[in-house]
Amino acid sequence: MVASDKLFYWLFQQHAERLQPLVAGLLPRMEGYVFSAPVLKEREYRLDGLFLPPADQPELPALILEAQMAADPAFLLRLNAETARLLQQQDRQGRPIRHWQVVVICPSQGLNFGDPTPVQEFVDRRVVWIELQPERLPPSAPPLQKALGMLLLPEDQLPACSKAIRAEAVGTDLAAEIDDVIAAILVSRFSGRTVPEICAMGGITVDDFTSSVAYREIFGLGHQEGRQEGRQTEAVGISLRLLEHRCGSLTPSQQARIQALSLSALETLLVALLDFRGPDDLNTWLSRHAG
Repeated sequence: MVASDKLFYWLFQQHAERLQPLVAGLLPRMEGYVFSAPVLKEREYRLDGLFLPPADQPELPALILEAQMAADPAFLLRLNAETARLLQQQDRQGRPIRHWQVVVICPSQGLNFGDPTPVQEFVDRRVVWIELQPERLPPSAPPLQKALGMLLLPEDQLPACSKAIRAEAVGTDLAAEIDDVIAAILVSRFSGRTVPEICAMGGITVDDFTSSVAYREIFGLGHQEGRQEGRQTEAVGISLRLLEHRCGSLTPSQQARIQALSLSALETLLVALLDFRGPDDLNTWLSRHAG
């Protein structure tokens, strides 16, 4: 089962600190870190995530995130090469990264990721492995790591696992958001299933699911009550916020064109923007769908 890149983007785009429990051995805190998903322009390859430390704390490491959910004999060589390309690109842009670590989220480090010999020093010194297979999870694994493990569990084990994770999340920073996180993980895995089926797997009520942030921001607008104008206003707000994260600051012209879209067009945009790589993609989409 391959995890969707959209899932990891959603998990961290506004909550960079969610990664901290997974990398507690590297960083006791992650206040002030900023997450992005930069495109490496030479090959149009998008990293799963880049966590940059606060500008006034350059001694802290940048964290380069890669989620690899299936065996790939070329993975280690590619990871080494793309990491070097990112460092080179940041330096060219006048934003050099001096201290860094690579965080790999995967089912197991034992999967066939290729012969490490050519890049052994890189793997030993720079790569931190976050494993998700149940037998690889340490007892002290944080709730988010266990929740991501639901990407791999047999379907009949998901309700009990979800219940246990919710109980464990009580009193942690993830407590208020755990239902959203579980919903996002399940929809990422079972995108072809109905909402009631997904809710049953996660032990989530349909009303709670369709009003969740995950459902609104990743997979649609969810169940909204009230007048059409209210739904459209919310859709515009969600679209503008996500586009700011994906494409950078919007021009007044772009904002005006988005605000003029119909509700159905906004719903189409919410799906399309998850694949945007920058402002050019937004301009292309607007030229096709907006007057």
